[in-house]
Amino acid sequence: MRAQFFVTGTDTDVGKTLISEGLIHAANQQGLTTAALKPIAAGCDQTPEGLRNSDALILQQAINTPLSYEQINPVALEAAIAPHVAAEQEGRRLSADRLAGFCRGVLMQRTEFVIVEGAGGWRVPLNRRETLADVAKLLSLPVIMVVGMRLGCLNHAYLTAEAIRRDGLSLAGWVSNHIDPHMVAYEASLADLEQGLGAPCLGHIPFLSNPSGIHIKNDLDIGKILPPAFSYK
Repeated sequence: MRAQFFVTGTDTDVGKTLISEGLIHAANQQGLTTAALKPIAAGCDQTPEGLRNSDALILQQAINTPLSYEQINPVALEAAIAPHVAAEQEGRRLSADRLAGFCRGVLMQRTEFVIVEGAGGWRVPLNRRETLADVAKLLSLPVIMVVGMRLGCLNHAYLTAEAIRRDGLSLAGWVSNHIDPHMVAYEASLADLEQGLGAPCLGHIPFLSNPSGIHIKNDLDIGKILPPAFSYK
């Protein structure tokens, strides 16, 4: 049995990689085989091995299934800007079908717990007709939403959840990540989301000055998103 999820955020820089890494470490802790994908990443660094993205490297270190960097991050773009703009600058064309095809190679393996991490928010453009949401739709993956807890997060969370469902996908769960330590009415906002999102909350991550996924693994309840018949080792 396999559990596969697409991780999106209510915006960019809300902690998708932190939460993805934490979910993977939580699954590792349960004895599950794990894999991760970051199908497209902008803001990559030139290295002797080629372009490398720090988020994809974090995922590669977290998983316990050996995957090459190119399997995890098949489309690496150098400029730290919107992926479709970075691709245009490099003379490349992005398509949802091609990105989904890269992902299927890993998703078809027998790995028990797989995370596919998006880039930015739900509607990040790939070209004039498609967004990254189309990749999740082609793969038919349930979605985990990371809510960056800061001013405006309620609107962003509800709009993202609505878009996910309108696209025909299920919101498997959500995680709050306290990214603004000065946020006013933090507890009240959490209570609002818990009552209004209509999906399981997998955890509330407090503000962390030096965040690491391995440190938050015990704060994430992956049991809420695993199939009922899933057997732990």
